[in-house]
Amino acid sequence: MPNVSNLIKTIQDIMRKDAGVDGDAQRLAQLGWMFFLKIFDDREKEMEVLRDNYKSPLPKELRWSNWATDEEGITGDALLAFANNDLLPKLKVLSGSGDIVTLIKAAFDGANNYMKNGTLMR
Repeated sequence: MPNVSNLIKTIQDIMRKDAGVDGDAQRLAQLGWMFFLKIFDDREKEMEVLRDNYKSPLPKELRWSNWATDEEGITGDALLAFANNDLLPKLKVLSGSGDIVTLIKAAFDGANNYMKNGTLMR
C-alpha cells in the first residue's frame, strides 16, 4: 500500500493545477467527498461478499466502481457534467431510509465539485 501522505500530496499537486480549486479548504472538501465514495465502495464490495442479500443504497450509476475505476471511462467535460449534474445532486437527495442513507445524505449535503478540469479530476 502506498504511503497515504505521499498519495494525498500527489492528489493535492494535481488539484493545484486546476483553476477551480482555490486553496486548501476547497482541496480538502473535494478530497473528502471523493474519498468517502471510494471507501464506501470498498465497504460495499465487502458487504456483497459477507451478506447474501446486500443491496446498495446507491443507484448503480452513482457507485464509485461504475464511474471512477474504469481507466477508459468518462473524463473531461463528460466527467464534470456527471459530477455536477448527476452525482452530487442525486447523493444529496438520495431516496430510501435507514442509517446509511442518512449518513450519505449528510456527507453530501454541502458537498461541491470545485474542479473545473475533468481530465485532472480523473
